[in-house]
Amino acid sequence: MVLRAIRYCSTFQAYLNEREQLRIGLLLNKYPNKFINEQFQYILLKFNIDQLLTVNNYDNYRQKVIDSPIKEKVLIDYRKTMFVHFTYCSNMKTFPGKFHTLWNKYFGESPINEVIPILGTRNRSKKDKNKKKLRRYLESNRILKWLEDHSRSSKNAISGRGNQAYVLASTSI
Repeated sequence: MVLRAIRYCSTFQAYLNEREQLRIGLLLNKYPNKFINEQFQYILLKFNIDQLLTVNNYDNYRQKVIDSPIKEKVLIDYRKTMFVHFTYCSNMKTFPGKFHTLWNKYFGESPINEVIPILGTRNRSKKDKNKKKLRRYLESNRILKWLEDHSRSSKNAISGRGNQAYVLASTSI
């Protein structure tokens, strides 16, 4: 997104405005400021931009970014590719490196080594995060129904109102 801002913003001031809007969007999505700064710096270093962008050098560095070749998408052979998804959290930063080390150690000389593992994170969407987890197995109607169905005598042990209240009160929901 920073690259897009550099490519599309013809003036340094427009770039600063776009970059700050991007930063605000990332902060609102709970990305830490340190992480945002690291990623912005990483993108600039990728294009050998090791100085701060200023009014004086913005046009030169912008031209450098525009002239750089755009990486083409590589077609994936799904017969020889294995996708491994994991939920990202801060202590999983080193997981991809460790995974590939173990993969090469144990499968380096094996025929399975022709399969290429691709690691990716699977983060929960906002819908999933906001959705309250419904524990169906603890719903009061289901508890009562189960007890009625599994009662041994013809007269259910759960049929009395007092027994129902006791069962519901003693069940953690």
